[in-house]
Amino acid sequence: MNSTLLSSTPQAGSGHTGRVDRQAERLLVCDDDQIFRTRLVRALQTRGYEPLVAQNANEAIMLARRHKPDRAIVDMRMPGMSGLDLLTHLIEINAEMQVVILTGYGSIANAVEATRRGARDYLTKPVDTEQILAAFEREADAPADTGDGSGDGSGDQTTPSLARVEWEHIQRILSDCGGNISQAARKLGIHRRSLQRKLQKLPPLE
Repeated sequence: MNSTLLSSTPQAGSGHTGRVDRQAERLLVCDDDQIFRTRLVRALQTRGYEPLVAQNANEAIMLARRHKPDRAIVDMRMPGMSGLDLLTHLIEINAEMQVVILTGYGSIANAVEATRRGARDYLTKPVDTEQILAAFEREADAPADTGDGSGDGSGDQTTPSLARVEWEHIQRILSDCGGNISQAARKLGIHRRSLQRKLQKLPPLE
């Protein structure tokens, strides 16, 4: 079994004494990319979290049942069960669990489906630890993305919004269709006038 709780690993030079000043929070990390997963886990540990680490959905489900984490970071595409299906299982285990989905390719269809299934947010890689943690806090404490840059004043490290993912997806489809709005609307599964209204809006700010 490769899944493990890495909370007991002391950080170099940290004078490890068991727990940080605040009670460490268990946070499930499920990603099949070993390099990304290892870096993320280390970054979470330095911030006082206790990462529960899984490299596939089955391991993640076992860890979630055993340790009942309140938050999870889940990759969209993994061998076997997808991140979306894993999300459904995690919500069944704990209806209050906050889950952030990560993906290497933004898709508005997947973003909407992830939100429908209960995800807190849907982020497109590359993404750093601060962006992931900000997604949890924003979803828990702030209204839906406004796209006007008027958030908490954190500067350039804001998380890409669902509106931004949608905008970029529309632009890719429109480009694939050579700028043909009617064809793009058919591929997107929306009415031509609806697409025109979306295109009239400014691109959402990140």
